[in-house]
Amino acid sequence: MRILLASIYPFAFLLLYLIIPFDEYIRALPNILLGLLVVVFPFIVNKDDLKKLVKKPALLFLAFFVFLVGNSLLNGRIEEDFYILKKILIAVGLVLLYIPVQDFKKIDKAIIFSALAAMLFSLVNVFLLNDISSFETKNPIDILLVDRLYLGLLSVLSILVSYKSIRPKFHSNNQFYLGNIILNIVFLFIIGSKVALVILVALLLLRQFYGPRRKLRMLIMAGVLALTSVVLISSESNFVKNYLNGSGVKAEQRYKEASLHMDFREIIWKCAYEMGVAKENNFFGIGFNGTKKELIACYDQRIVDTKTKNFFRSNKFNTHNQFMDFYLSTGYVGVVLFIGILLTLFFQYRKQFFPVALLVTIVMFGMAESFFHRQIGAYYFGFILIVLLSNNTFLQRSSENSVET
Repeated sequence: MRILLASIYPFAFLLLYLIIPFDEYIRALPNILLGLLVVVFPFIVNKDDLKKLVKKPALLFLAFFVFLVGNSLLNGRIEEDFYILKKILIAVGLVLLYIPVQDFKKIDKAIIFSALAAMLFSLVNVFLLNDISSFETKNPIDILLVDRLYLGLLSVLSILVSYKSIRPKFHSNNQFYLGNIILNIVFLFIIGSKVALVILVALLLLRQFYGPRRKLRMLIMAGVLALTSVVLISSESNFVKNYLNGSGVKAEQRYKEASLHMDFREIIWKCAYEMGVAKENNFFGIGFNGTKKELIACYDQRIVDTKTKNFFRSNKFNTHNQFMDFYLSTGYVGVVLFIGILLTLFFQYRKQFFPVALLVTIVMFGMAESFFHRQIGAYYFGFILIVLLSNNTFLQRSSENSVET
């Protein structure tokens, strides 16, 4: 019986990550699979599996979660904060649930094929069922599979996994991984996921710090970026300007967008910044729900236009910055613990491109989004934790077999 369960378990995990982007259409299935993994886990895990966890960062993350729960309990806001705590628990649980799985290639493939499926679904919707102008007249969430921001994150993760999987010598799979990278980059330009594109540029710069002839590659990259910047800034093309600034979308249509435009984000960030400055001796925060309430009060005070104010109030926008969200909600202690986890992981893997690239990705994504406010964000953060907190030969093998060496 144990052998049968152990053989099914990895495929359940693969299926979980494969269907995450389709959560809006099959909402119950991810929860069912997660429940199945929890039930089967005790029957197949052994002591050797538990040794896979990288002890220091894993213990630090556990301490972070215990602090969040304890902080909420002591301040009498556990019920209000539970909707965020359960998403953080998902990320913690995914790391534990993955340790019986021996082959990282399964979750790699799940990320790649999940991105391809989401891409195919979205492109069919755009080009066959609608048209490219639909981005200006319809809610993108009705055209794309998920929010553009998270679809962009999935594509970035797919690109990273594919890049890591390319071998330095000829291999039949290299063409597939290279093709997947190209498809995802083109797709990011089509959907206009600017956050994802900025992350890719940052990762391209990061890559120059690894491998031979670093100084020459960094010099060439700096020249290319400088030339590209000059061309874009001086461009007279309305297409380029509209793409960069989003000015092609009429103001009244912005209220139908699932992804916030930059001017709306600026309002949110200004409110969050003012709240942060006003907090003195903010050691334990005001709770996730308390942060949201104070943000709504700030929107009421700052926003003059009635339509915009109602839009912000009805959506109850969070900080859209995970670090600021932790600072306001959990105080100095919470945000320091969270940053401490990321720094510990960085120093653990600083000599390897792939894990550092994952850290850069989630940090930059967290600067524009409070990903623990979305279940899909918790799943993808969990994927990054799975890779970084599972101490086995996976990362060493990937360094030996990939082009980054």
